[in-house]
Amino acid sequence: MKMMRKQNGSRVVITGYGALCSLGETSHDIWNAISEYKVGYRVRAFEDKSIKAKFFGLLEADKTRYKGIPKPILKMLPAFAKNAMVAAKEALSMAFGPDADLDRYYSPFERGTIVGTGWGGFDDGLLNHDDYRSSGVSSSFSTVMSMNNIATAAISMNWNARGYQNTTISACAAGTMAIGDAYEIIRSGRAKMMLTGGSESIKIDSTVWSIDVIQALSKEQHRIELACCPFSKDRSGFILSEGAAMLCLEDYEHAVKRGAKIYGEVIGYGNYSDAYDITAPAADMLARVKSIEAAMHQAGIAAKDIDYINAHGTSTPLNDLNESESIKLALGEAAYRVPISSTKSYTGHLIGAAGAIESIFCLKAMQDSMIPATIHLNNPDLACDLNYTPNAHVRGADVNTVLNLSFGFGGANCAILYRSLS
Repeated sequence: MKMMRKQNGSRVVITGYGALCSLGETSHDIWNAISEYKVGYRVRAFEDKSIKAKFFGLLEADKTRYKGIPKPILKMLPAFAKNAMVAAKEALSMAFGPDADLDRYYSPFERGTIVGTGWGGFDDGLLNHDDYRSSGVSSSFSTVMSMNNIATAAISMNWNARGYQNTTISACAAGTMAIGDAYEIIRSGRAKMMLTGGSESIKIDSTVWSIDVIQALSKEQHRIELACCPFSKDRSGFILSEGAAMLCLEDYEHAVKRGAKIYGEVIGYGNYSDAYDITAPAADMLARVKSIEAAMHQAGIAAKDIDYINAHGTSTPLNDLNESESIKLALGEAAYRVPISSTKSYTGHLIGAAGAIESIFCLKAMQDSMIPATIHLNNPDLACDLNYTPNAHVRGADVNTVLNLSFGFGGANCAILYRSLS
């Protein structure tokens, strides 16, 4: 398919990625778990019995997880930043080899970092606050642990990335927004390489309660197949999960010159705001539609050229219906043809890391010619009448152009397009 660009700029490719969540400690393990229809969430009990939600996708304790992160940096980091470091290390190892000798290819000022998050170090800030209230003393790193940009800062320090730095804080759209913004930075010539993605760790009682009390989390108490069932009539809320995902983006010409393996190209990005409500999607759906249209326009493709859509698909009553209608408005009749799925049916919702890990799933889908199924779709909502790839993966599919959608509290809407170069 010939690509006709609507805007000038450098081409941007993905040369590495890494992730961890309750499904696995690496992106490879996570994708294999999805291929085998495994889920990463289970019943989790909290001390606060007023938390009504039962299912969560939280990381298990692992003493080896942070091995290799320098101790002087590690001791300053909240959980979400530690996890971002792990994912970044995997991404760089994939892109540059185990030693990740970035200086061989890029100067420190040619490489930058953007990490997205929703709640950042909020959990750790509260824990430090509790320590101070009970004893009058807390960690001397309390301030930096509470900084939302601490993950970005730590990654920049550890890999001497002295170029463009930013932190996107946009709830569930933060990871995709970080990737989209990093794409624009390279495309504009302001960097040659960017480490980008998202991370989230929300798991102490008071923070979980604050999300549960607004009725956002799954109401299912017993049956795992009803706990997260995107686009199903039985859906009742999302499953809160923990994890991180990072991608290595590079200028195409530089990546080719250094002989890098390329896993996909970013070809279009759209970002528009609802300006409507803090938690509910806009009824007119225009920001979601415009985000999709902007990504297609920048990529120079038509709706018929999209081979797969990784939906935001939260398993909430409002989002799934609004998203379905938005896709119809943006793609027209092609919306009924293109396969769609929600991989949150396996992982739960990683909030600020969701769009980043789902971008990796998009790359994996192209690489393995497999469209992942939406599992637990046993009782379809007739109002959500698109092809959500129910319950069975489509293997041997022709997957060359993929759309990833992310929508967040605060009215953030992002759409990003990836293309296979193989």
